[in-house]
Amino acid sequence: MIQRGGAVVIRLLDHVQQKTIKPLITGSIAKGTQIFTDEYAIYDRLPQWGYPRKSVCHSKGEYARDEDGDGFCEVHVNTMEGFWSL
Repeated sequence: MIQRGGAVVIRLLDHVQQKTIKPLITGSIAKGTQIFTDEYAIYDRLPQWGYPRKSVCHSKGEYARDEDGDGFCEVHVNTMEGFWSL
């Protein structure tokens, strides 16, 4: 997980499932916080847990999306993906 300002929270999980990520999310992120993800189904329950979700669909060639037409792509996961390239 990475904040827009750059703070990163990472955890190693033996099994990546909704039941294993939920405590990490609820313990690290304030309810109501907008979360940006890719299309991975593990994130489908975020709205039920109290987190609005916007996602990009890499499998359809979508990597960033400008939702308000200002030329700035508000919806993306490039910051987190860039972290893993370090």
